[in-house]
Amino acid sequence: MGICPRPVLRSMPMTDSTSSAAHAPLVHASDIQDAQARMSNVIAPTPLQYCARLSEATGCEVYLKREDLQDVRSYKIRGAYNNVVQLTEEQRAAGIVAASAGNHAQGVAYVCRTLGITGRIYVPNQTPKQKRDRIRVHGGQFVEVIVTGDNFDAAAQAARQDAAETGATLVEPFDALETVIGQGTVAAEILAQLTSIGKHADAIYVPVGGGGLISGIVSYLADMAPRCAVYGVEPSGAASMTAALAEDAPVTLEKVDPFVDGAAVARIGDVPYQIVDANRGRIHMMHVSEGAVCTEMLELYQNEGIIAEPAGALSVTGLLEAKPKPGTTVVCVISGGNNDVLRYSEIMERSLVHRGLKHYFLVNFPQEPGQLRVFLEEILGPNDDITLFEYLKRNNRETGTALVGLQLGKAADLPDLLARMEASPIRCQQLQPGTPEYKFLT
Repeated sequence: MGICPRPVLRSMPMTDSTSSAAHAPLVHASDIQDAQARMSNVIAPTPLQYCARLSEATGCEVYLKREDLQDVRSYKIRGAYNNVVQLTEEQRAAGIVAASAGNHAQGVAYVCRTLGITGRIYVPNQTPKQKRDRIRVHGGQFVEVIVTGDNFDAAAQAARQDAAETGATLVEPFDALETVIGQGTVAAEILAQLTSIGKHADAIYVPVGGGGLISGIVSYLADMAPRCAVYGVEPSGAASMTAALAEDAPVTLEKVDPFVDGAAVARIGDVPYQIVDANRGRIHMMHVSEGAVCTEMLELYQNEGIIAEPAGALSVTGLLEAKPKPGTTVVCVISGGNNDVLRYSEIMERSLVHRGLKHYFLVNFPQEPGQLRVFLEEILGPNDDITLFEYLKRNNRETGTALVGLQLGKAADLPDLLARMEASPIRCQQLQPGTPEYKFLT
């Protein structure tokens, strides 16, 4: 996990070519309140749920903003609706185009069917089947789903080309003011819900992908709760906002880990970047490992019964790693719950590796009777389980290699295990996460 030091809010000197209007906020609380009014008869507020487990773990009063309980299981419906509902009749007749890793697509699909507008939605190849199926359910006959490209950015390029060629309106998932304004209604609800129980927010933890949600939330807070800190939480494998702030401009990441699919964006949006850049003094950016996200997904499911997708668990993961000041009131945005049940084996695997409980070894067994018994009795500890045993090949007459996966009783058992391996005549090589061999074998 990494936390960027709190930066100083910078101002530019006034020159003949620089006006105060150039530095005025792009989005005001009043814009977000207007959006609330627009969507009030379509999108119901989501619950703000007190979390006893996280409150006890942090010493804070922790609330979860349950955007996973939207009709499309994600906050993305807010920006999509606020964007599309303001189109002219001519624009509606021409249809709309969108690109998404899955959640924005579901919001757009829902809006298409609700408003009777045809749309084409481009999603990358790694978008889980569950999300693709839900797009079709929400859009019905009004929506065509087109799968293309290896990541969101490739799908977005295809959508832009479609819009340019057909005259359809491109509905941006995060890089548009109307989308940002719609997402900002999350903050408006949070403050109203806390006020109704006599509370105020000291900090809000927000998942960050393309930047639409955090820029909408910080815009509302800047006007209505300027002392509330905002923590933007990115996956380590796609920390595009952190990179942009370091370079003072949006940059394109050379490589993106697609696992946290709802936040796997290689380049932050220009509009969100401008808003975040103008609010550096109240924003703390941090990034968390994909394995830590998996662990918190499982904790949310086991303890609170919340089915969070990887991006939806980013905020809680960030909260636990940031160690907030005890006694404060904290809100974590659970941004989405579109998770494919088929992914849970991978989620469990990543969590075990992150917690230091799962390890893989290449074990070179002497080709003599009883060597497996030696491995079981003299090397393994009493609480160690073999989860994988695959005999790979015989190197020569004397030895044969097996791939062995071990799950330890506790992470602290590893040094003793490695010491027993070192003392044994059976040669064992530990495979390290992140290496080509580890990725290939697991």
